[in-house]
Amino acid sequence: MSVNLLNFDKQQLTDYFESIGEKPFRAKQLMRWMHQFGVLDFEQMTDIAKPLREKLARETNITPPTVQIEQISNDGTRKWLIDTGAGNGIETVFIPEDARGTLCISSQVGCALECTFCSTGRQGFNRNLNVSEIIGQLWLANQSLRQDADYGLLAKDDRIISNVVMMGMGEPLANYTNVVTALHIMLDDTAYGLSRRRVTVSTSGMVPAMDKLRDDCPVALAVSLHAPNDALRDEIVPINKKYPIARLMEACQRYLEKAPRDFVTFEYVMLDGINDSLTHAKQLLEIVKDVPCKFNLIPFNPFPDSGYGTSTPDNIRRFRDVLMQAGHVVTTRKTRGDDIDAACGQLAGKVQDKTKRTEQRLAGQRLTHKIHLENAA
Repeated sequence: MSVNLLNFDKQQLTDYFESIGEKPFRAKQLMRWMHQFGVLDFEQMTDIAKPLREKLARETNITPPTVQIEQISNDGTRKWLIDTGAGNGIETVFIPEDARGTLCISSQVGCALECTFCSTGRQGFNRNLNVSEIIGQLWLANQSLRQDADYGLLAKDDRIISNVVMMGMGEPLANYTNVVTALHIMLDDTAYGLSRRRVTVSTSGMVPAMDKLRDDCPVALAVSLHAPNDALRDEIVPINKKYPIARLMEACQRYLEKAPRDFVTFEYVMLDGINDSLTHAKQLLEIVKDVPCKFNLIPFNPFPDSGYGTSTPDNIRRFRDVLMQAGHVVTTRKTRGDDIDAACGQLAGKVQDKTKRTEQRLAGQRLTHKIHLENAA
Protein backbone atom coordinates (compact mmCIF):
# COMPACT_ATOMS: atom_id res chain seq x y z
CA MET A 1 0.00 0.00 0.00
CA SER A 2 1.28 3.48 -0.90
CA VAL A 3 2.50 5.51 2.10
CA ASN A 4 1.23 9.07 2.58
CA LEU A 5 4.37 11.02 3.55
CA LEU A 6 2.29 13.81 5.11
CA ASN A 7 1.83 11.44 8.06
CA PHE A 8 5.55 11.65 8.96
CA ASP A 9 7.45 14.20 11.01
CA LYS A 10 11.14 14.70 10.17
CA GLN A 11 12.41 11.90 12.41
CA GLN A 12 9.87 9.45 11.00
CA LEU A 13 10.76 10.55 7.48
CA THR A 14 14.46 10.08 8.28
CA ASP A 15 13.72 6.56 9.51
CA TYR A 16 11.79 5.86 6.33
CA PHE A 17 14.63 6.96 4.06
CA GLU A 18 17.15 4.94 6.03
CA SER A 19 14.87 1.89 5.67
CA ILE A 20 15.12 2.17 1.86
CA GLY A 21 18.88 2.80 1.91
CA GLU A 22 18.82 6.58 1.48
CA LYS A 23 20.76 9.25 3.37
CA PRO A 24 19.06 11.06 6.29
CA PHE A 25 19.36 14.49 4.60
CA ARG A 26 16.67 13.41 2.14
CA ALA A 27 14.14 13.91 4.94
CA LYS A 28 15.00 17.61 5.21
CA GLN A 29 14.74 18.04 1.46
CA LEU A 30 11.34 16.39 1.30
CA MET A 31 10.02 18.28 4.34
CA ARG A 32 10.83 21.59 2.62
CA TRP A 33 9.21 20.56 -0.65
CA MET A 34 6.03 19.31 1.03
CA HIS A 35 5.48 21.93 3.69
CA GLN A 36 7.39 25.08 2.78
CA PHE A 37 6.79 24.97 -0.98
CA GLY A 38 3.51 23.01 -0.98
CA VAL A 39 4.72 20.67 -3.74
CA LEU A 40 2.88 17.35 -4.17
CA ASP A 41 4.49 16.11 -7.40
CA PHE A 42 7.82 14.36 -6.89
CA GLU A 43 8.90 15.30 -10.43
CA GLN A 44 9.04 18.95 -9.36
CA MET A 45 11.52 18.20 -6.54
CA THR A 46 14.53 19.05 -8.66
CA ASP A 47 17.28 18.61 -6.03
CA ILE A 48 16.29 14.96 -5.49
CA ALA A 49 17.87 12.43 -7.84
CA LYS A 50 15.53 11.17 -10.58
CA PRO A 51 15.75 7.46 -9.60
CA LEU A 52 14.67 8.34 -6.06
CA ARG A 53 11.86 10.56 -7.35
CA GLU A 54 10.61 7.66 -9.43
CA LYS A 55 10.85 5.26 -6.48
CA LEU A 56 8.92 7.67 -4.25
CA ALA A 57 6.24 8.08 -6.91
CA ARG A 58 5.81 4.29 -7.09
CA GLU A 59 5.78 3.57 -3.37
CA THR A 60 4.51 6.73 -1.65
CA ASN A 61 2.25 9.70 -2.11
CA ILE A 62 1.74 13.19 -0.71
CA THR A 63 -2.01 13.55 -0.29
CA PRO A 64 -3.59 16.34 1.75
CA PRO A 65 -7.31 16.20 2.53
CA THR A 66 -9.68 17.90 0.11
CA VAL A 67 -11.80 20.99 0.66
CA GLN A 68 -15.52 20.58 0.08
CA ILE A 69 -16.66 24.12 0.86
CA GLU A 70 -14.87 27.40 1.62
CA GLN A 71 -16.79 30.25 3.23
CA ILE A 72 -15.62 33.81 3.89
CA SER A 73 -17.25 35.88 6.64
CA ASN A 74 -18.01 39.56 6.40
CA ASP A 75 -15.17 40.15 8.89
CA GLY A 76 -12.63 38.23 6.79
CA THR A 77 -12.76 35.00 8.80
CA ARG A 78 -12.54 31.92 6.58
CA LYS A 79 -13.93 28.47 7.18
CA TRP A 80 -13.13 25.34 5.22
CA LEU A 81 -15.24 22.17 5.35
CA ILE A 82 -12.73 19.38 4.75
CA ASP A 83 -13.70 15.91 3.55
CA THR A 84 -12.55 13.06 5.79
CA GLY A 85 -14.37 10.26 3.98
CA ALA A 86 -17.39 8.05 4.71
CA GLY A 87 -19.72 11.03 4.80
CA ASN A 88 -17.64 12.83 7.47
CA GLY A 89 -16.22 16.33 7.43
CA ILE A 90 -14.25 18.61 9.73
CA GLU A 91 -14.02 22.38 9.90
CA THR A 92 -10.94 24.60 9.96
CA VAL A 93 -11.06 28.35 10.57
CA PHE A 94 -8.62 31.17 9.75
CA ILE A 95 -8.98 34.42 11.72
CA PRO A 96 -7.08 37.41 10.28
CA GLU A 97 -6.09 40.23 12.62
CA ASP A 98 -3.88 43.29 12.25
CA ALA A 99 -0.83 41.77 13.95
CA ARG A 100 -1.33 38.06 13.26
CA GLY A 101 -3.26 35.38 11.45
CA THR A 102 -4.58 32.49 13.54
CA LEU A 103 -5.57 29.09 12.21
CA CYS A 104 -7.93 26.99 14.33
CA ILE A 105 -7.35 23.29 13.63
CA SER A 106 -9.53 20.25 14.36
CA SER A 107 -8.17 17.01 15.82
CA GLN A 108 -11.15 14.63 15.68
CA VAL A 109 -14.28 14.00 13.65
CA GLY A 110 -16.72 15.13 16.32
CA CYS A 111 -15.89 14.85 20.00
CA ALA A 112 -16.54 12.26 22.69
CA LEU A 113 -16.46 14.61 25.69
CA GLU A 114 -20.04 15.93 25.50
CA CYS A 115 -19.52 19.46 26.84
CA THR A 116 -23.11 20.63 26.90
CA PHE A 117 -22.59 24.10 25.38
CA CYS A 118 -20.56 22.93 22.36
CA SER A 119 -22.06 22.24 18.95
CA THR A 120 -19.31 19.76 18.09
CA GLY A 121 -19.94 17.78 21.27
CA ARG A 122 -23.64 17.73 20.51
CA GLN A 123 -22.95 15.92 17.22
CA GLY A 124 -21.20 12.93 18.77
CA PHE A 125 -17.95 11.24 17.76
CA ASN A 126 -16.76 9.25 14.76
CA ARG A 127 -12.95 8.89 14.84
CA ASN A 128 -9.56 10.47 15.43
CA LEU A 129 -7.90 12.33 12.58
CA ASN A 130 -4.61 10.95 11.31
CA VAL A 131 -1.50 13.13 11.06
CA SER A 132 -1.98 13.98 7.39
CA GLU A 133 -5.52 15.19 8.14
CA ILE A 134 -4.31 17.37 11.03
CA ILE A 135 -1.24 18.91 9.41
CA GLY A 136 -3.14 18.87 6.10
CA GLN A 137 -5.41 21.59 7.47
CA LEU A 138 -2.39 23.87 7.84
CA TRP A 139 -1.11 22.81 4.42
CA LEU A 140 -4.46 23.56 2.75
CA ALA A 141 -4.93 26.91 4.50
CA ASN A 142 -1.41 27.98 3.52
CA GLN A 143 -2.03 27.12 -0.13
CA SER A 144 -5.40 28.86 -0.23
CA LEU A 145 -4.16 32.03 1.48
CA ARG A 146 -0.97 32.19 -0.59
CA GLN A 147 -3.03 31.91 -3.76
CA ASP A 148 -5.18 34.82 -2.66
CA ALA A 149 -2.03 36.81 -1.92
CA ASP A 150 -0.78 36.04 -5.43
CA TYR A 151 -4.02 37.42 -6.85
CA GLY A 152 -3.81 40.51 -4.66
CA LEU A 153 -6.72 39.50 -2.43
CA LEU A 154 -4.47 39.45 0.65
CA ALA A 155 -1.32 41.33 1.56
CA LYS A 156 1.87 39.57 0.48
CA ASP A 157 3.46 38.06 3.55
CA ASP A 158 5.97 35.27 4.06
CA ARG A 159 3.88 33.95 6.94
CA ILE A 160 0.19 34.69 6.60
CA ILE A 161 -0.53 32.10 9.31
CA SER A 162 1.48 33.19 12.34
CA ASN A 163 -0.37 31.25 15.06
CA VAL A 164 -2.00 27.83 15.28
CA VAL A 165 -4.51 26.86 17.93
CA MET A 166 -5.73 23.29 18.44
CA MET A 167 -9.21 24.52 19.33
CA GLY A 168 -11.31 23.15 16.48
CA MET A 169 -13.46 20.06 16.50
CA GLY A 170 -12.43 17.43 19.05
CA GLU A 171 -10.30 17.10 22.19
CA PRO A 172 -6.66 17.23 21.00
CA LEU A 173 -5.26 15.24 23.92
CA ALA A 174 -7.69 12.39 23.23
CA ASN A 175 -5.83 11.94 19.91
CA TYR A 176 -2.47 12.32 21.57
CA THR A 177 0.03 10.53 19.32
CA ASN A 178 -1.23 12.00 16.05
CA VAL A 179 -1.57 15.50 17.49
CA VAL A 180 1.97 15.50 18.90
CA THR A 181 3.41 14.29 15.58
CA ALA A 182 1.56 17.13 13.84
CA LEU A 183 2.89 19.59 16.44
CA HIS A 184 6.45 18.45 15.70
CA ILE A 185 5.87 19.26 12.02
CA MET A 186 4.43 22.69 12.84
CA LEU A 187 7.50 23.54 14.94
CA ASP A 188 10.11 22.10 12.56
CA ASP A 189 12.26 24.70 10.80
CA THR A 190 12.23 22.59 7.63
CA ALA A 191 8.41 22.67 7.62
CA TYR A 192 6.45 25.58 9.13
CA GLY A 193 8.94 26.83 11.72
CA LEU A 194 6.37 28.10 14.20
CA SER A 195 7.48 29.12 17.70
CA ARG A 196 6.26 26.99 20.62
CA ARG A 197 4.77 30.21 22.00
CA ARG A 198 2.63 30.56 18.87
CA VAL A 199 1.19 27.04 18.90
CA THR A 200 -1.53 26.43 21.50
CA VAL A 201 -3.17 23.18 22.53
CA SER A 202 -6.54 23.56 24.20
CA THR A 203 -7.78 20.78 26.46
CA SER A 204 -10.86 20.20 28.57
CA GLY A 205 -8.63 18.73 31.25
CA MET A 206 -7.17 15.33 30.39
CA VAL A 207 -4.66 15.40 33.23
CA PRO A 208 -2.39 12.42 32.37
CA ALA A 209 -2.08 13.60 28.77
CA MET A 210 -1.26 17.14 29.96
CA ASP A 211 1.66 15.73 31.94
CA LYS A 212 2.81 13.74 28.91
CA LEU A 213 2.58 16.76 26.60
CA ARG A 214 4.69 18.76 29.05
CA ASP A 215 7.49 16.22 28.59
CA ASP A 216 7.03 15.39 24.90
CA CYS A 217 6.21 18.68 23.21
CA PRO A 218 5.48 21.60 25.55
CA VAL A 219 3.63 24.29 23.63
CA ALA A 220 1.34 27.02 24.92
CA LEU A 221 -1.53 25.59 26.96
CA ALA A 222 -5.16 26.65 27.13
CA VAL A 223 -7.63 24.94 29.45
CA SER A 224 -11.36 24.95 28.78
CA LEU A 225 -12.46 25.63 32.35
CA HIS A 226 -15.95 27.19 32.04
CA ALA A 227 -16.98 26.68 35.69
CA PRO A 228 -15.54 27.69 39.08
CA ASN A 229 -16.67 24.67 41.11
CA ASP A 230 -16.89 20.92 40.67
CA ALA A 231 -20.67 20.69 40.92
CA LEU A 232 -21.24 23.00 37.97
CA ARG A 233 -18.27 21.75 35.96
CA ASP A 234 -19.42 18.14 36.40
CA GLU A 235 -22.63 19.21 34.69
CA ILE A 236 -21.35 21.24 31.74
CA VAL A 237 -17.86 19.70 31.24
CA PRO A 238 -18.41 16.03 32.15
CA ILE A 239 -14.72 15.06 32.05
CA ASN A 240 -14.48 16.95 35.35
CA LYS A 241 -16.01 13.91 37.06
CA LYS A 242 -12.82 12.01 36.20
CA TYR A 243 -10.32 14.85 36.66
CA PRO A 244 -11.85 17.38 39.10
CA ILE A 245 -10.71 20.95 39.42
CA ALA A 246 -8.11 20.41 42.17
CA ARG A 247 -6.30 17.77 40.06
CA LEU A 248 -6.58 19.98 36.99
CA MET A 249 -4.99 22.96 38.76
CA GLU A 250 -2.11 20.77 39.98
CA ALA A 251 -1.54 19.58 36.42
CA CYS A 252 -1.47 23.20 35.21
CA GLN A 253 1.21 24.01 37.78
CA ARG A 254 3.29 21.04 36.62
CA TYR A 255 2.87 22.02 32.97
CA LEU A 256 4.30 25.48 33.59
CA GLU A 257 7.62 23.92 34.63
CA LYS A 258 8.42 23.42 30.93
CA ALA A 259 5.91 25.60 29.10
CA PRO A 260 7.10 28.27 26.62
CA ARG A 261 4.89 30.79 28.41
CA ASP A 262 4.80 31.49 32.12
CA PHE A 263 1.02 31.29 32.32
CA VAL A 264 -1.91 29.07 31.40
CA THR A 265 -4.85 30.55 29.53
CA PHE A 266 -8.18 29.61 31.07
CA GLU A 267 -11.05 29.72 28.60
CA TYR A 268 -14.43 30.50 30.09
CA VAL A 269 -17.59 30.53 28.01
CA MET A 270 -20.13 32.99 29.41
CA LEU A 271 -23.54 31.31 29.82
CA ASP A 272 -26.41 33.52 30.89
CA GLY A 273 -27.55 32.69 34.41
CA ILE A 274 -25.37 29.57 34.57
CA ASN A 275 -21.77 30.59 35.33
CA ASP A 276 -21.66 34.38 35.00
CA SER A 277 -22.49 35.78 38.45
CA LEU A 278 -20.14 37.79 40.66
CA THR A 279 -20.13 34.83 43.07
CA HIS A 280 -18.87 32.64 40.24
CA ALA A 281 -16.13 35.18 39.48
CA LYS A 282 -14.96 35.16 43.10
CA GLN A 283 -14.99 31.35 43.18
CA LEU A 284 -12.92 31.38 40.01
CA LEU A 285 -10.27 33.55 41.65
CA GLU A 286 -10.06 31.11 44.53
CA ILE A 287 -9.48 27.98 42.46
CA VAL A 288 -6.72 29.54 40.30
CA LYS A 289 -4.90 31.34 43.11
CA ASP A 290 -1.81 29.12 42.82
CA VAL A 291 -1.68 29.01 39.01
CA PRO A 292 -0.13 31.86 36.99
CA CYS A 293 -2.81 32.49 34.41
CA LYS A 294 -4.77 34.79 32.16
CA PHE A 295 -8.44 34.53 31.28
CA ASN A 296 -10.21 34.47 27.96
CA LEU A 297 -13.92 35.15 28.42
CA ILE A 298 -15.97 33.82 25.51
CA PRO A 299 -19.50 35.08 24.93
CA PHE A 300 -21.58 31.98 24.18
CA ASN A 301 -22.26 31.52 20.48
CA PRO A 302 -25.77 30.08 20.07
CA PHE A 303 -26.59 27.03 17.97
CA PRO A 304 -29.96 25.30 17.43
CA ASP A 305 -31.47 23.67 20.54
CA SER A 306 -28.45 24.49 22.69
CA GLY A 307 -30.59 25.33 25.71
CA TYR A 308 -28.26 28.20 26.66
CA GLY A 309 -28.27 31.96 26.28
CA THR A 310 -25.40 34.41 25.98
CA SER A 311 -24.45 36.45 29.05
CA THR A 312 -25.35 40.11 28.72
CA PRO A 313 -22.55 42.56 27.94
CA ASP A 314 -23.02 44.13 31.39
CA ASN A 315 -22.66 40.78 33.15
CA ILE A 316 -19.55 39.96 31.14
CA ARG A 317 -18.08 43.36 31.98
CA ARG A 318 -18.78 42.98 35.70
CA PHE A 319 -17.36 39.45 35.70
CA ARG A 320 -14.24 40.68 33.89
CA ASP A 321 -13.77 43.56 36.31
CA VAL A 322 -13.70 41.22 39.33
CA LEU A 323 -10.89 39.22 37.72
CA MET A 324 -8.96 42.30 36.60
CA GLN A 325 -9.20 43.95 40.00
CA ALA A 326 -7.47 40.87 41.39
CA GLY A 327 -4.54 41.55 39.06
CA HIS A 328 -5.29 39.13 36.22
CA VAL A 329 -5.01 39.80 32.50
CA VAL A 330 -8.47 39.26 31.02
CA THR A 331 -9.55 39.37 27.40
CA THR A 332 -13.09 39.11 26.14
CA ARG A 333 -13.03 37.23 22.88
CA LYS A 334 -14.48 39.15 20.00
CA THR A 335 -16.98 36.99 18.15
CA ARG A 336 -15.58 36.33 14.69
CA GLY A 337 -17.17 34.49 11.80
CA ASP A 338 -20.53 33.88 13.46
CA ASP A 339 -22.33 34.67 10.19
CA ILE A 340 -20.76 31.50 8.73
CA ASP A 341 -20.99 29.48 11.99
CA ALA A 342 -17.22 29.71 12.45
CA ALA A 343 -17.23 31.17 15.95
CA CYS A 344 -16.03 29.39 19.07
CA GLY A 345 -18.31 26.47 19.95
CA GLN A 346 -20.13 26.55 16.61
CA LEU A 347 -17.95 24.20 14.56
CA ALA A 348 -19.94 21.18 13.49
CA GLY A 349 -18.68 19.73 10.23
CA LYS A 350 -20.35 16.45 9.26
CA VAL A 351 -20.16 13.60 11.76
CA GLN A 352 -21.44 10.06 11.31
CA ASP A 353 -21.90 9.58 15.04
CA LYS A 354 -20.70 6.20 16.31
CA THR A 355 -21.83 7.03 19.83
CA LYS A 356 -25.51 7.36 18.73
CA ARG A 357 -25.63 10.49 20.86
CA THR A 358 -28.02 12.36 18.58
CA GLU A 359 -30.39 9.41 18.40
CA GLN A 360 -30.38 9.10 22.18
CA ARG A 361 -31.05 12.83 22.63
CA LEU A 362 -33.93 12.78 20.16
CA ALA A 363 -35.36 9.67 21.81
CA GLY A 364 -35.20 11.44 25.16
CA GLN A 365 -36.95 14.48 23.71
CA ARG A 366 -39.71 12.30 22.24
CA LEU A 367 -40.18 10.55 25.59
CA THR A 368 -40.38 13.88 27.42
CA HIS A 369 -42.91 15.17 24.88
CA LYS A 370 -45.00 11.99 25.29
CA ILE A 371 -44.99 12.35 29.09
CA HIS A 372 -46.10 15.99 28.80
CA LEU A 373 -48.96 14.98 26.51
CA GLU A 374 -50.04 12.19 28.84
CA ASN A 375 -49.95 14.52 31.84
CA ALA A 376 -51.92 17.13 29.95
CA ALA A 377 -54.58 14.53 29.13
